[in-house]
Amino acid sequence: MPSPRLRRIFSPEPVNLILNMSFLGIARPCQASRASRFHLRSFQSQKRHFGRTQSIAAPITAEEVQGAHKYCVALLSYDNTVPLTYPSSTIRKYDRPSYTLSTFIPRHAQSFYIALRALNVSLSMIPDTTSSPTIGLMRLQFWRDSVTKILAGTPPKEPVAILLASAISELHERTQGRARISKGWLTRIINAREQTLTNDPYPNIAALESYAENTYSTLMYLTLSALPMASVTADHVASHIGKAVGISAVLRGLPFVAFPAQPAQAPAGGAAGSAIGGGAKQGAVMLPLDVMAETGVREEDVLRYGAQAEGLRDAVFTVATRASDHLITAQQMLSNLQAGEDVGHEFEHEGEEGHEYDVSPGTRSNESPLDEVNRAFGVFLPAVSTRLWLDRLQKQDFDVFSPELLRSEWRLPWKAYSAYRRKSLD
Repeated sequence: MPSPRLRRIFSPEPVNLILNMSFLGIARPCQASRASRFHLRSFQSQKRHFGRTQSIAAPITAEEVQGAHKYCVALLSYDNTVPLTYPSSTIRKYDRPSYTLSTFIPRHAQSFYIALRALNVSLSMIPDTTSSPTIGLMRLQFWRDSVTKILAGTPPKEPVAILLASAISELHERTQGRARISKGWLTRIINAREQTLTNDPYPNIAALESYAENTYSTLMYLTLSALPMASVTADHVASHIGKAVGISAVLRGLPFVAFPAQPAQAPAGGAAGSAIGGGAKQGAVMLPLDVMAETGVREEDVLRYGAQAEGLRDAVFTVATRASDHLITAQQMLSNLQAGEDVGHEFEHEGEEGHEYDVSPGTRSNESPLDEVNRAFGVFLPAVSTRLWLDRLQKQDFDVFSPELLRSEWRLPWKAYSAYRRKSLD
């Protein structure tokens, strides 16, 4: 007899599923039942005014840039032919899907994409490579200072910073200073990572969505800027996909945060990437408190019983459903555009920092919103890897501790290619 969760998953309710036999069709933020949250409007082709990004003044050699690129690729892909200074316990943090999906980013923006994703990995490693929140805060401050130097054209001699600065310089030259990379967005990603140092719980699922917006959605905004692309519609699609990716990333990391690997002691004269401070790390359950209360999950039970903790699968199901909501919303937006309609609801972040769009005469793009989305489609493909993982999670009956969820997704390259060719995420 199927469980209540599975009966709900495969209910005959007429919905547009992203995947057949998937739980991704459960909740649909853009359907009539949630229409009160949104105000319908027509989206015109709009263009953000690009500021000026300074070119690099620091004497970075071609050899340094080449070495930095090789390092960043190794950081994403876990290329064991390139030695890294991080302990083996952080391998789970490597971002192989982003490396795979880099193929679909326009060639002129690939170096920026690789550098940006390597920065995200470096930030995510900080809790693993430091045992003291104070030292972790110092590392985050290093990156805040580095962002200022990178945008000023004087990056520190650190591989990720070197490649990021080089890519921004190339963007400046290619667009003759019209395109810019937002310092506020880069800083936002760094600031959001502070929460991972102390594992402060999300008070509710909205707070988890906010974290995803400030990290993974913002990564996508920055990638769009590097195309360059300044479109309210593209940003809107990126926001929903980024939230789905970020929520899923928290679920994927739940077993590792609950049962953290203990940091290795730094050897005498060891590299700066080694763990600092020693001592045991305390596990935590990074699920929204309102969801835990609703499903009866207690943190101490998860830390004691793991996957067998009462209510855990129901809590994971609830959070995963919210991620699927955003994927379905993004696909519905694409379907509306392809049908010649508007996307169906307003962009909730329009008017915020980085989302101001210049619609004065003479500044509008000749591209339609659909043309903009199609040109930027490679940026949206993290939706494919997230959808595949959520589908596997459903097949494991939402047991987030299942070893099946740790294996690489061999279907990602051809699934991503198919989605890119069809310009569809379903």
